[in-house]
Amino acid sequence: MKSGPINKKRTMENKIVFPSILIIAIVSFLFAIYTEESTTLLNRIFDTIVDLFAWGYMWYALLMVVTGIWLAYSKYGQVVLGDPSEKPRYTLFEYASILVAMGVGATLMRTGMVQWSEVAVDPPFGLQAGSSEALLTGNAYSMFLWSFQTFAVFVMAAPAMAYILHVRKKPKMRISEACRVIFGDKFTDGLGGIVLDTLFLVSILAGAAVTLGLGTPIVTENLAELFNIEVTFLLTMIVTLIWVFVFTLSAYVGLDKGIKRLSTMNMYLAGVFALFIMIIGPGIFILDFFTDSVRVLVSRYLDFSLYTNSLHTEGGGSHIESHTVFWFAYNATWAMLHGVFAAVVSKGRTIKEMILTYLLAPTMLSWVATGILGGLGVERHTSGDVSVLNIVQEQEPVTAVPQILASIPIPEISIAVFIIIATIFLVTTLDSTTYTIATYMSTQDMSRRTPSRHLRIFVAVVITVLALTLMNIGGLAPLEVLSGLMGIPIIAIQILTIIAAKKMMDEDKAWINNVRKEK
Repeated sequence: MKSGPINKKRTMENKIVFPSILIIAIVSFLFAIYTEESTTLLNRIFDTIVDLFAWGYMWYALLMVVTGIWLAYSKYGQVVLGDPSEKPRYTLFEYASILVAMGVGATLMRTGMVQWSEVAVDPPFGLQAGSSEALLTGNAYSMFLWSFQTFAVFVMAAPAMAYILHVRKKPKMRISEACRVIFGDKFTDGLGGIVLDTLFLVSILAGAAVTLGLGTPIVTENLAELFNIEVTFLLTMIVTLIWVFVFTLSAYVGLDKGIKRLSTMNMYLAGVFALFIMIIGPGIFILDFFTDSVRVLVSRYLDFSLYTNSLHTEGGGSHIESHTVFWFAYNATWAMLHGVFAAVVSKGRTIKEMILTYLLAPTMLSWVATGILGGLGVERHTSGDVSVLNIVQEQEPVTAVPQILASIPIPEISIAVFIIIATIFLVTTLDSTTYTIATYMSTQDMSRRTPSRHLRIFVAVVITVLALTLMNIGGLAPLEVLSGLMGIPIIAIQILTIIAAKKMMDEDKAWINNVRKEK
């Protein structure tokens, strides 16, 4: 697809863009003035939702996995998202790398190394805090967070979005358009469609700002350790602006020259870093601990998936009960964005290839990354070199990351490479986000074009201003909780897109008319 010259016709859908930005501006303003009160209120609402609907989130995530596998192996799985005679837009490695970069991002760098510690100090299943069983369960839980449920939630809106873009070649790449087959023209072209699309934009713009805000400490904490300086707002702003410059440049040049190259390069760099850690660090311990972690993950997978502790057998709650609900709710907030992006890059792929690649590639990489990073963190703790559990009880868990890296040989190289990989991961995530939001906002025919470069830059500026403003005034925490809460209506929309995908393919008999011909 081509960007093409910019004509005088407006390229942005004002009727959904301006209301979305206005809503976010008002909410952010209120958070800035009433930060503490907002956080308290939203946490209270979230705690109520955990008490009432924890079971619902658990079953929802599991249902997405089951539905994804059914769709992949049903007659619909062979439907080609595009012209059956054309080759896929990307090679399988490029395709998987792009989905991995979008699916995991820099968050994996943090959770992989220290998420286990939050479980270890407040373990489930009646385990003793700080025990070897708690450490293993913590790392297995970290792997679980980046497993099939997460990526099923991310991908299950993609079949409908990809079908309307690449098969039906609809000009608008929007949720309302995907649901046209369910609600009809009057709803889609009227107020109902505007509400659906505005809700999507609000949730994604807020989520992007939170991602940029929460991703920044992964780099700033390590930079402070590397150069022996303090973490200040000035440092945070400089790092954020550098990130913004890089992902804006990448979004400007487009998918093939930007996101694809950064994603594939980062896969190679992450592989080199993993080997580096294994060689100079406790490689044998990491391999043993990874093996044990996989054993616990497999044996506890259903326990993690459906654990609500309804009888309070431990005399109270543990970390994973509320965190799992928040994780699935937050993932739901991002589900539509991932679905739209996966749809864009899946041209020429079958529905089966798209779903299975998104289920397997990020999961496998996440497990390996968590095995290596988590194994390093646990070994540093058990050897007494870094008191990780004490750090996470007294400070933010991310502050333990540079201390772990600084405790192994050649710390300067370890920290520097970690910073580079985390930076590229966040850049590709935000780059993909910017590109997708611009696609969503555009009035141009997205089946033939890419969003205009001016629109991509506009989206990048909005995300940056929102993130920096909230980081400066301390309003990021309530926005993070609000982003998780917004997953509730998004879940309903996501289920509608799955129904819409099946209905469209049934109408077109796509399993007959849009499949690869046998040679």
